[in-house]
Amino acid sequence: MTDQDISRLIYEVFASVAVISFLLGYIAQRTHFCTMGSVADVYLMGDWSRALQWIIATSIATLGFALLCLSQQINPTKTLYFSTKWYWASTSLGGLMFGIGMVLSSGCGLKTLVRTGSGNLKSLVVMLVMATFAFMTLKGVFGVLRVSTVDKLSLLMPGGANLVNLIGLDTSYGYGYLGVGLGLSSLFLILFSEASRQKHVLITGALVGALFVAIWWVSAHLGYVAEHPDTLEEVFIGGKSNKAEAFSFVAPVAYLFNWLEFFSDQSNVLSSGVISVFGVLLGSTVSSISNSSFKWEGFAKTDDLVSHLIGGALMGVGGVTAMGCSVGQGISGLSTLSLNAVSAVIFIVVGAWSCLTFQSHRLDKQI
Repeated sequence: MTDQDISRLIYEVFASVAVISFLLGYIAQRTHFCTMGSVADVYLMGDWSRALQWIIATSIATLGFALLCLSQQINPTKTLYFSTKWYWASTSLGGLMFGIGMVLSSGCGLKTLVRTGSGNLKSLVVMLVMATFAFMTLKGVFGVLRVSTVDKLSLLMPGGANLVNLIGLDTSYGYGYLGVGLGLSSLFLILFSEASRQKHVLITGALVGALFVAIWWVSAHLGYVAEHPDTLEEVFIGGKSNKAEAFSFVAPVAYLFNWLEFFSDQSNVLSSGVISVFGVLLGSTVSSISNSSFKWEGFAKTDDLVSHLIGGALMGVGGVTAMGCSVGQGISGLSTLSLNAVSAVIFIVVGAWSCLTFQSHRLDKQI
């Protein structure tokens, strides 16, 4: 493969990521797909429709990832989510912070981008604060604190911190067969629920899940180069980590602003994560304009501003500490059967549920 081939491949990967993320933003805006919203619907109204959309999407992403493994189009040990350590403390604390933050901010990382693209200036503020605190946790003062504290509390698992290794399956086929089994079983059980058989629930979950499978294929297969002509090493085109990556919307938002701020720095290269943020924003904007829902919105009260500022900060710190957001560790991470994703998602839900409970009790007292 020549340098010219690499340049063409970079264009193909970035173009593919742009199209897939555009579709994700478009669909999320039209269907109100949101992790925080799904938890809030269950807590406040007992409505499982959006939660089932999320579960269906995760199940399909898991099934698709497994099939890519079985067809040898992806090596599961070369993804961002493969680790020989289970960072139980980081993912638990980070997940808890992110869960609380997304309730205070009225949406998860993905929903924040979707609302920003639809004209919501409150979400733009959350996006800016989340990006600032995320970068502080990646490479700044909170990063130093994170590495010297919670990141040290981990469980070494030489075979990989994932469900495949946990139950003793062989890595060469375990990801595929276990992923297929879990994905199909989850879908089968979900269809027993009458709410899951609603047309909009099935279609939304299936479309979102398919987009995650597509982004896995682009990152892990299309963008994989076994031997780069300059370094003679394997590379994954477009990734910040030089590993296969899927959708996540905390660190990439931070890298977006870093890329814009240091645009003239030749070492500051564009990444698939940054492209995906642009794609979701544009998809949401196009969708909201086409269905006449684009509307400028701002803060009406100081209390609301404070809540969103705190929420954005918690999502930034929590999303990086947990190594992913409700989408990054949720759908993307869970599809790889990662234990880090499992603990992060559990505590994201716990954090969101706890914050909703606190807000509900506080409202009752005011009444």
